[in-house]
Amino acid sequence: MVFSSTLFMFIYLPVVLLLYYISPVKWRNPILFAANMVFYGWGEPVYILLMLVSITINYINGILIGKWRHVDDRKAKIVLIVNVVLNLGLLGFFKYYNMLADTLNVLPFVDLPDLNVTLPIGISFYTFQTMSYPIDVYRGDADVQRNYISFGTFVALFPQLIAGPIVRYKDVADQLGFRASSVDQFSSGVERFIIGLAKKVLLANTIGKLWDVYALSVGELTFVGSWLGALAFGVQIYFDFAGYSDMAIGLGRMIGFEFLENFNYPYISKSITEFWRRWHMSLGTWFRDYLYIPLGGNRCSKARQILNITIVWAATGIWHGANWTFLIWGLYYAFWLLLEKTFLLKRLEKSRVLGHVYTIVLVTLVWPLFKLEDIGLAGQYTSAMLGFGAKGFICSDDIYYLTTYAATFAIGIIASTPLAARLWHKLPKGFVRVAAPVLILLALIISTAYLVDATYNPFLYFNF
Repeated sequence: MVFSSTLFMFIYLPVVLLLYYISPVKWRNPILFAANMVFYGWGEPVYILLMLVSITINYINGILIGKWRHVDDRKAKIVLIVNVVLNLGLLGFFKYYNMLADTLNVLPFVDLPDLNVTLPIGISFYTFQTMSYPIDVYRGDADVQRNYISFGTFVALFPQLIAGPIVRYKDVADQLGFRASSVDQFSSGVERFIIGLAKKVLLANTIGKLWDVYALSVGELTFVGSWLGALAFGVQIYFDFAGYSDMAIGLGRMIGFEFLENFNYPYISKSITEFWRRWHMSLGTWFRDYLYIPLGGNRCSKARQILNITIVWAATGIWHGANWTFLIWGLYYAFWLLLEKTFLLKRLEKSRVLGHVYTIVLVTLVWPLFKLEDIGLAGQYTSAMLGFGAKGFICSDDIYYLTTYAATFAIGIIASTPLAARLWHKLPKGFVRVAAPVLILLALIISTAYLVDATYNPFLYFNF
């Protein structure tokens, strides 16, 4: 368990920022490194050791690869392979041992011990971050980092440590050595942080209550109710994860870092291909650069392309969680991406409306599979969405929830498109200068009030 939201916002963050800005520049990375460890180890200090092991392995192997890359490519490649195996081994054990043990123990000749391994928070994110560094050093895309504290600071940066976006070393290498800071950058970071907080607290948490209602009554779903619940979760997970990404980008700016964007209005997409270019972009580009392209990408036969896409999306699915539902979810997207790549994309481009409806329907259809870890419940929920086994078309409860949450849905739909931002930028600059800080302050006050009154409600992607 990490800091509570109020403890983080009103104690941890102000203390870290104060220490950071009153310190000489040369001490800022050590201060951040220590602050990162406190943040990560607050709930479970033992996992600080796991993170330090991960940092040390990749730090040493990065130096060895840099040393041998131009002298003995064979040695450098061996070190790289060993490094990938060690990283995936750590991730695999802590994230997937329980799932594999439960699956394999069904066989009469297998008896793996029940270790009840707990998942270290954020391990999927920081493992991918650390693993990308030696790969980039081997490719010549990044210089060797010889300062252990600077490398550790990169790996464990608290703004995006536990739920992304996935930051690659080469994207922030220069910033680790020198970070320019200004009042404008800091204030921009504060604004972005509060916007992300409002997305999470005011939109995601509110609409998430509707999803909870339908998720707890899978056996009683009507056709309309099943879609209403799934749409609610689609809104929730978008504003939950995009909100966290906004907060991470904002926090990064407060300490001089510029992280790449992680979302680009995915719900305006006109195809599944476009959707995944806009959703969780840091993960998509990671798999593209470190798995899809090394496998051959699209520079090979059609059959090999199909295999490559299938492997990448199987990996994308299982990356999200240690459950077979995630694998099915990933393969589902592989199927539609392959169809689009083969022939469907050209037809979708002929009709913007048809492409948009097609995308929303297909994405919404598998949100229950993504969220409900029991494959039987997920199948039952999805069947109701398809009209099989639903308890009628609509009921009075559906109408009640639809009218109750109509305003939240409307706000969520508008906020998930560029419309509001475009209208805001068309307003008179004088009005914007006055209204912006007032609205930001109001969002902070209301969000804080909700947080103080709420029970512990972590970000959904903390689980991954």
